Amino acid sequence: MDSLVVGNHTAVTGFILLGLTQDPTLRAILFMVILCIYLVTISGNLSTIILIRISSQLHHPMYFFLSHLALADIGFSSSVTPNMLVNVIMERNTISYLGCWIQHGSAAFFGPLECFLLAAMAYDRFVAICNPQFFSTKMSTEVCVQLFSVAYVGGFLNASSFTISFLSLFFCEPNRVNHFFYDFPPLVELSCSDVIIPTVVLSFSAGSIIVVTTIVIAISYVYILITILKMCSTQGCHKAFSTCTSHLTAVTLFYGTAAFIYVMPKSSYSTDQNKVVSVFYTVVIPMLKPLIYSLRNNEIKATLKRQLCRKIFS
Repeated sequence: MDSLVVGNHTAVTGFILLGLTQDPTLRAILFMVILCIYLVTISGNLSTIILIRISSQLHHPMYFFLSHLALADIGFSSSVTPNMLVNVIMERNTISYLGCWIQHGSAAFFGPLECFLLAAMAYDRFVAICNPQFFSTKMSTEVCVQLFSVAYVGGFLNASSFTISFLSLFFCEPNRVNHFFYDFPPLVELSCSDVIIPTVVLSFSAGSIIVVTTIVIAISYVYILITILKMCSTQGCHKAFSTCTSHLTAVTLFYGTAAFIYVMPKSSYSTDQNKVVSVFYTVVIPMLKPLIYSLRNNEIKATLKRQLCRKIFS
């Protein structure tokens, strides 16, 4: 059952995703491409987590943050991609009201978690480059635990605000969502109840997280840039900058696509453009992050080589 009659309205108890395309050939191609990307995402991020856990050389705050970032990428991608694969191969993809809440609730937790972790990693680089003599105290185990706690509590609070907003909405027919996952803006368009308060609550929650983490990242890199420019040694400048390039690349990809989806006016781009960017944001970026950090980080590459040689010759 997709709906039931309540008073003068037909209340929706399930939703139908319209997906990415209705072309059967293109759907088959998309299924294979998205499946391969998802498998690379899971294997790449799991490999990052395992490598950091088993290698004593990587037991530093930056890599602990990176392992949690990889875990968040797995969770964020898994909240969307498996259902997208089902949607691609099925002509009618129906999900219950509860299933919709669980899917978007997961994304509402892991997305902000990534924001907080990226901000924590920027702070870690700031301390390492600008105040290296105080690194052991400013990035002690206790401080790292506090930063992790803030990140996970922040993700939980954002997911809770989504839950409050979602459960306060009453949905009426039609129940077709013109997207490949259950994002909040398309769901709001289906609601026949007052959406002002739920929208404001969710916008304030998500907006506060984006603004705060962006400010932390921006301030950290302003000080990092100033410190690097003051360095006399070219080799020192190169070494300091190389430790930040992978993180900056990840930040640019993550925040750039998020800004396009959630900040830009809806009139400036079409629904199809939004779907394409959303695929990149939810499917491709979680796959790229472990590649970015492994290919741009000499310490991770060296550790990976040692572990592979140990396995081969043992």
